[in-house]
Amino acid sequence: MITITPVRPDFLAKARQAGLDDQNQPVEHLIAEGGEPCRDTLRRAQPGEKLILGSYCPFSRPGPYKEYGPIFIQAEPADTPPDLTRLPTRASTGPAYLSHMFVLRAYRENETIATAGLVSTDNAQAVLEQFFTDPEVHFVLARFAAYGCYALRLDREITGK
Repeated sequence: MITITPVRPDFLAKARQAGLDDQNQPVEHLIAEGGEPCRDTLRRAQPGEKLILGSYCPFSRPGPYKEYGPIFIQAEPADTPPDLTRLPTRASTGPAYLSHMFVLRAYRENETIATAGLVSTDNAQAVLEQFFTDPEVHFVLARFAAYGCYALRLDREITGK
């Protein structure tokens, strides 16, 4: 089982209310052309939706792998939260959030990279499960293959809570 870690609430509030991203730069407000990957809702934007584009960091520790990247979020919070228990590789309407090919990068608890691979929607779940068989793998980041933008963070489901 996996759990998708949502975008940090402090980032969403700061971007929407103060207009600043994780690097304290002004965010960009734009109108969707359609198809932009909205990280907070795990779906593709519809044409005409109001979006925010800002720099986001999914890491919490300093180190050589810590990086910032652009993400789109909805300008207004969504009414319903996304499903955080499965990879968003299929959509009921329109294109899926994760396209046919994307990158999975597995990280240790100290946020150093353990392994990575280019996957398809057909084999992503199997690769993810294989990554999590390694006890050193603490979390996995998905990135879009073409632009390399951050897509989502996947954590091993913790049992016994």
